[in-house]
Amino acid sequence: MAGHSKWANIKHRKGAQDAKRGKIFTKLIKEITVAAKIGGGDLEANPRLRTAVDKAKGGNMPKDTIERAIKKGTGDLDGVSYEEGTMEGYGPGGVAVMVEIMTDNRTRTVADVRHCFTKHNGSLGVDGSVAFLFDRKGLIAIGNEADFDTIFEIALENGAEDVKDEGESYEVITEPNEFTAVRDALAEQGIEFESAEVTMIPQNTVELEGKKAEQMLKLMDMLEDNDDVQNVYTNADIDDDVIAELFG
Repeated sequence: MAGHSKWANIKHRKGAQDAKRGKIFTKLIKEITVAAKIGGGDLEANPRLRTAVDKAKGGNMPKDTIERAIKKGTGDLDGVSYEEGTMEGYGPGGVAVMVEIMTDNRTRTVADVRHCFTKHNGSLGVDGSVAFLFDRKGLIAIGNEADFDTIFEIALENGAEDVKDEGESYEVITEPNEFTAVRDALAEQGIEFESAEVTMIPQNTVELEGKKAEQMLKLMDMLEDNDDVQNVYTNADIDDDVIAELFG
């Protein structure tokens, strides 16, 4: 899991760029719509929808935009029908890459994702080729100005699996079905999050340097720039200096 915080940092840096291009809103609207379609429009009864809405509010998405996305999902408004899926592949140096997609045209998206891999010295794999290298976990990142002992106590009392001090932030790890309870317990104590989501965490990481590291970063950047790509996960471990050079 050593590489996870670094990829979180990449996402924070990219987030500022994506926000300017409106890409964050595009992806969040899709997630809200699909979550509402699958689990209904009640935030209290639909944890996935609530997480998506919380993230949208954190990104300053207008309330009416959120409400429209929910209504499109529940069928109260006409909207596009999205299909979810996961694509697996290998990046430079053979590192594992998982790509979560949400699309209204799977053929187009598969072709686009394959192009991203090919352009940056990677290749698509078959289903199941790298998924076993990742664990789906709840991950809550909290700034280190908060009190670690308080976070540790609240998190573990409410079902968290682990709490780690990663230097610039604390990371609370949960099983997916415990994520909502832990997040809510922390929020009720006034603890603010840098991020809170159910994500894929690599079991082990592979260090990349030089040209392969640069290619990997460019691969992730190109994938995440695609509106049909919701999330990208990898077990690559790249030095912070290389990341800062490209995304600083």
